[in-house]
Amino acid sequence: MSNQESPGLRIDEGMEVTLHFTLSLEDGTVVDSTRDKAPATFQVGDGNLPPGFEHPLKGLSSGESGTFEITPEHAFGQHNPQNIQLLKRDDFESDEPEVGMVMSFADAAGGELPGVIKSIEGEQVEVDFNHPLAGRTLTFEVEVLDVKPATTH
Repeated sequence: MSNQESPGLRIDEGMEVTLHFTLSLEDGTVVDSTRDKAPATFQVGDGNLPPGFEHPLKGLSSGESGTFEITPEHAFGQHNPQNIQLLKRDDFESDEPEVGMVMSFADAAGGELPGVIKSIEGEQVEVDFNHPLAGRTLTFEVEVLDVKPATTH
């Protein structure tokens, strides 16, 4: 076999994919896009894309494009009221919380968890730990630029 790229490789497990994507909300607001920057490259199943975003791409090959609707269950989950917590203003040592601010908190495992300040009333600060896109149906538009077997180093 020559070193020429084999034509017609399709996106599947173990493939490295380079693509342009645009992610938008129900009303057309663009949340993220590679259109104005370098394309995204990832390996299918490496965890960079939620499975709900990888699944519709399977079977596409280089040069193909598609638009997919991703429901909350397959994107960032439903909005969970239990992920909204009331904290004391004293819990914020250095940063003065402001409504709408995204702050980083330590989770039980010592990892970082982003939370959005929802409201501040007296000493109570309401923080929403849901993913900002939780509960949203997203439109995932892709243009596949390259599909090749992933090389493991």
